[in-house]
Amino acid sequence: MNLTQQVGEQRFVLNMGPQHPSTHGVLRVILEMEGEYVMDPQPVLGYGHRMHEKMAESRSWPGFLPNAARMDYLAALIYNHGYVGVVERLAGIEATPRAEYIRVITSELNRLQSHLLWLGVLVLDLGAFTPIMYTFEDREKILDILEDVTGSRLTYCYMRVGGVVRDIDDKFIERTREYIRWQRSRMPMYENLVTGNIIFRKRVEGIGEFTPDLARRYGLTGPVLRGTGVAYDIRRAEPYSVYPALDFEIPTETSGDCMAAYRVRVREIEQSLRILEQALDQLPDGAHQAKVPKKLKLPAGDASYAVESPRGELVYHMTADGSDVPYRMKIRVPSFSNLSILSEVCSGMLLSDLCACMGSLDLVIPEIDR
Repeated sequence: MNLTQQVGEQRFVLNMGPQHPSTHGVLRVILEMEGEYVMDPQPVLGYGHRMHEKMAESRSWPGFLPNAARMDYLAALIYNHGYVGVVERLAGIEATPRAEYIRVITSELNRLQSHLLWLGVLVLDLGAFTPIMYTFEDREKILDILEDVTGSRLTYCYMRVGGVVRDIDDKFIERTREYIRWQRSRMPMYENLVTGNIIFRKRVEGIGEFTPDLARRYGLTGPVLRGTGVAYDIRRAEPYSVYPALDFEIPTETSGDCMAAYRVRVREIEQSLRILEQALDQLPDGAHQAKVPKKLKLPAGDASYAVESPRGELVYHMTADGSDVPYRMKIRVPSFSNLSILSEVCSGMLLSDLCACMGSLDLVIPEIDR
């Protein structure tokens, strides 16, 4: 028996998922293993298909909004923002200035709770339970604030073409400012508890080889891309809403490993707090909703609208034919492209390192609508 046959006989197939933890419910990855080494991880996407693009063709323009939240339950408001943005672009409707600031404020709160959940779950996937108790305490404060204004805690349907459903009041503003102070006071604790933890560092430093070239080939976006040194963020690259009026940085790292993606997201928490503070200070008076026809019939044509989700670039591309329902919708979600790199990046690594790599990608599987 030659060496190739011996190696082949030592390989076996292992199912990773769908289960909690590590694959977070609905992701199945078929692993070809050689001992504890992953030789060929292949994601199976069938569990995540939701047919959102096809459902759009049978719903009115406003009627699709509940679907937007279900594509990424941790970034529902940002998905709301992208959808109303593309409809407004097609219809030639402008949201009121106050509504645009409210959209940014609620979207950044949504981004913060997503990053906080990711931080706790990443460390949980690696075997540490304590940090998620702290991140959930912080996250609950955001959910309480958003629940008061949206009526929901997770799958928000708050934005509308031309504005938002409900205005924010002084109570919302004060609670948000109080949260900003609270979260800033917590960051040194996370630095000591997680970032400086030698066990955590050994689990993520040097794991994963993310490069700008890899990112270009697979369409990788978001914090993992910025962890390779590429400062690409839609809020700056293709500015929308009131982001051009706000002063914030795009965090980057250069090591291109799981630790780099971690550091980028932690620094993004600080930048989101900075954006919130400025948006609250600049919040104009006025109406929270522009006048919009009760039944929207958009002129025939195409439009695209891109926003920056917690996981990367989200793009809605819409085609209208003059009726009150979309003729065609194409949604570019970041988790689909980010997951596609798994086979190339993770082949040859230990199974325990695969958990770190997948956690660093911050995948939300229901948004993979392909």
